[in-house]
Amino acid sequence: MERMFQEANRLVCRWDGETLIVEPWGENGLRVRSAMLREPEDTDYALLPQERAEAVITVGEERSEIRNGKIIGVMEKGKNSGAVLSFYNSEGKLLLAEAGEDGALNRRSRFFKPVIGGDYQLAVTFASDPEEKLYGMGQYQQDFLNIKYCNLELAQRNSQASVPFLLSSLGYGFLWHNPAVGRVSFGANTTEWFAQSTKQLDYWITAGDTPDEIECAYSAVTGRVPMMPEYGLGFWQCKLRYWNQEQILSVAETYHQKGIKLDVIVCDFFHWPRMGDFRFDEEFFPDPEGMVKRLEELGVQLMVSVWPEVAWTSENYEEMKQKGLLVKAEKGIDLAKLFNENSTFTDVTNPQARDYLWEKCRKNYLEKGIRLFWLDEAEPGFTTYDYDNYRCRMGTQAQVGNLYPQLFTRTFYEGLRREGVEKPVNLVRCAWAGSQRYGALVWSGDIHSDWKTFRRQVCAGLNMGIAGIPWWTTDIGGFTGGDPEDAAFRQLLVRWFEWGTFCPVMRLHGDRLPAERVTGKDGRQHQHTGGPNEVWSFGEENEKILAAYIRLRDAMRPYTRRLMEEAHQYGRPVMRPMFYEFPGQECCWEMKEQYMFGSDMLVAPVLYEDAMERAVYLPEGHTWTLLHDGTAYEGGQTVSVKAPLSVIPVFLRDDSCRELIGRI
Repeated sequence: MERMFQEANRLVCRWDGETLIVEPWGENGLRVRSAMLREPEDTDYALLPQERAEAVITVGEERSEIRNGKIIGVMEKGKNSGAVLSFYNSEGKLLLAEAGEDGALNRRSRFFKPVIGGDYQLAVTFASDPEEKLYGMGQYQQDFLNIKYCNLELAQRNSQASVPFLLSSLGYGFLWHNPAVGRVSFGANTTEWFAQSTKQLDYWITAGDTPDEIECAYSAVTGRVPMMPEYGLGFWQCKLRYWNQEQILSVAETYHQKGIKLDVIVCDFFHWPRMGDFRFDEEFFPDPEGMVKRLEELGVQLMVSVWPEVAWTSENYEEMKQKGLLVKAEKGIDLAKLFNENSTFTDVTNPQARDYLWEKCRKNYLEKGIRLFWLDEAEPGFTTYDYDNYRCRMGTQAQVGNLYPQLFTRTFYEGLRREGVEKPVNLVRCAWAGSQRYGALVWSGDIHSDWKTFRRQVCAGLNMGIAGIPWWTTDIGGFTGGDPEDAAFRQLLVRWFEWGTFCPVMRLHGDRLPAERVTGKDGRQHQHTGGPNEVWSFGEENEKILAAYIRLRDAMRPYTRRLMEEAHQYGRPVMRPMFYEFPGQECCWEMKEQYMFGSDMLVAPVLYEDAMERAVYLPEGHTWTLLHDGTAYEGGQTVSVKAPLSVIPVFLRDDSCRELIGRI
């Protein structure tokens, strides 16, 4: 019997207990699955079912091929394995190949190592092109846009979102379709993907002539964001934390009185009595319906925070424990979080737990007029990231843990859709592949308020967009620390705020100094509230600058709306690396401190303390007009432009958006 053969529309290899399947998946895409001593499962973690694509398959004794549009997969008979895989574009250019078997070294490119319990550790090794450039993979707190030569943890943490899709300068996109905790090493000699505990190998690969073609193909097989509602195009106000409804209304009223357009205000965590109660604390929020009604009169939407965390003292804990709706520990007591008190997490891999959580939020929030949810702690945020010590219904965290934030977001997306909300938006602290189709607006977590961290966010946002998450934002000014009375912090805040104007969502947040204690009528100490964090909190002159950028963001609505339509219809990122729009200009593949906001705005944020000037490369073949003063420059050169504190260098491509010139 031949080891390689055609089975329906798939190319299959069976040898020594391994079943390897390569099949067409979407336009110009191939899905690869492999399992030991069993048939590969058709999991739908991120990949959506696809209409049948007719592949062209040829089978030979030593070499077989499967072709789907612009991509060709090749199986070659192996010595130590059933087959060795490689992938080519339609012109015969090698895109990616397994590392091979290395002669006397007796290696396997796909190595399944059994672990007790029936699963496997899995390592998959590909050959590496040292000149290749790689982008995407989600959000990592590092100052790298090109992730070639990086070692990345495939795991979710506060401020880290592992979204395992990458785009290569060689002309392919690659999705590691496995939610297991693991790692990937993009070395000079090899690329190695590793999963701690899994049942099978599963990945997807596509070929394309441009980054845009690759990105659109990827979003077609994993889903696209809904259309961003109008409130997502404006300015959002947030702080840790407005601890009563009087504060929320007062802030919204002040913005209205000052004539500064506010679209969303956020009610942060511990507006509830106990963690896991999923409702307002009546002492501090006696009339949520009235609060929502008044905010709507002011043109402001209210967003409320929901954590998946459930304290042992919560009114819902015993019921959820009895019904098996909580994450369990593999050993010892079921304790996953120490934050004020003992708690664990809702098991969102369990459909019954998702239904329970949504029903509580529907009753206690949606029925009061609230349709926007801030999904915090979505990794989930374990006190210690002992992934192999927590078990969900779908398996251990080591097996499926990276899927948690996607399912948490899905809980609210599906709940809102059932209630007739057509365009759900969920602000969420983590994501995995496919999160975008559930309305995930990801922010970069509890980051520090300093210049180094600020610079890292630019790379984080651009790589998240390439990883298929077009809705992304940061805490403007950083989350941890920052004194509004400190001149150095004020400078950082202004520069961050200017840049936030040209992020997919513009949102001011942070835990500012000094903290204020909150005491209930019964004398119980509640979670503290941070210092002032509104645009008027950073000095009169700075308030004028910040208000001007809010007005600019409002004036940009027609343009930003168009970008959101492109994300919805085609899966294009809103923030785009320079190479995305100009792939033929080699220098654009190296640029990490300037980017394109859509196709027509080149943004060059000021990322260094006390800098009042910066260099900007203007791509050739276009005329570039400085948004600030209307000065026109021919492309194909690097220019040095003045950037006083009130100015972020932004250039308009050719004749686009000229109505915005001079607004800053």
